[in-house]
Amino acid sequence: MEILIREIEENDYLALLPLWNQFGGYATVENIVPHYNRIKDDERYKTFIAFFNNEIVGFITSVQYYGIGIEGSYMIIIGIAVKLEFQKKGIGTKLIHKMENYAKNKNVFSIYLNSDLKRTEAHTFYEHNGYSKHSYGFGKTINPIK
Repeated sequence: MEILIREIEENDYLALLPLWNQFGGYATVENIVPHYNRIKDDERYKTFIAFFNNEIVGFITSVQYYGIGIEGSYMIIIGIAVKLEFQKKGIGTKLIHKMENYAKNKNVFSIYLNSDLKRTEAHTFYEHNGYSKHSYGFGKTINPIK
């Protein structure tokens, strides 16, 4: 199975909607294009997509931020998904490796991600790729999504 991974382009966003929402996202036709326009020139954001036979089958997206007291930065993977029928074929691992290589070139010190407590299969995937459980993520809604 030959998988092509490249940076996202504007015309990919609408095709990515079903995959983004596969795990409960809030992306819509109305908000995805403004989102792209907001981040396309911001070097802190990076999204890679995986293709098989010209079909988007996965993506990974991240944001980079700077820590105090270190020469370098951190990265948070804010989204990663592979179409259900393409899971367990190495695509998620390829996406993780692509982002890690990008992070190394950007002098990123460490990569973090959050995962819902119920997604134990995803936790196994992350651990298989060298990520360790070492904290809890907390959140508080300030302005509910409409």
